[in-house]
Amino acid sequence: MSDLTGKVALVTGGSRGIGAATARRLAEAGASVALTYLRAADRAREVAERIEARGGRAVAVRADLTEPTAAAEAVEQTVRELGRIDILVNNAGFLTHGPLEEVTAAELDRVLAADVRSVFLASQAAARHMADGGRIISIGSCFNGRVPGSNFVLQATAKSALIGLTRGLARELGPRGITATIVDPGPIDTDMNPADGETADHQRSLTALGRYGRAEDIAAAVAYLAGPGGRYITGTSLAVDGGYTA
Repeated sequence: MSDLTGKVALVTGGSRGIGAATARRLAEAGASVALTYLRAADRAREVAERIEARGGRAVAVRADLTEPTAAAEAVEQTVRELGRIDILVNNAGFLTHGPLEEVTAAELDRVLAADVRSVFLASQAAARHMADGGRIISIGSCFNGRVPGSNFVLQATAKSALIGLTRGLARELGPRGITATIVDPGPIDTDMNPADGETADHQRSLTALGRYGRAEDIAAAVAYLAGPGGRYITGTSLAVDGGYTA
């Protein structure tokens, strides 16, 4: 396991699913963790309390990342309460699907605000505080490499925007040793995309392994990139998708 002792991480959307698993994994590696939530205050507190029960340090931060100032404010609160920020995990976002013709301008704005603008602004704010050698890790999607059907234009648009953003961050922040990467999950068993859902069998059939992954699989990849092993990995994506894009 990566040694993150003395580091401070902020995980957006950390109250459930991939975000919660990531917050726990980073804490197990020794990091102090701030995690944002929107509505699930009880679940966020549960994640934080579980980390603290195991000897770690955690704070839950309410943030509506569709609001223009929320991402930067979450970074600032992390620094105030935990003293610094070394690792930013941009996990919060929407899982959206539906016909192109039914996407409204309001929905487009909401998804891009949460999935793209908040990542930009959180990264911008974190970079101001990060010491050399920091990590910016964004959770993308297997749709960055393959869109195997209809009804996912908005999801593919939002997550694909992270590719250009991450490459730009890598070049901008590389002289400081700060890396910027993406982890692209495939079908992951969470309450947003359960392994027993209506489309689960179809999603399984698109993977080389023929099964769903677990949130912990993504958390393990994030922890690796956040630690010493990730110091020479930047400006690129890591597919953790069971062969979905093979």
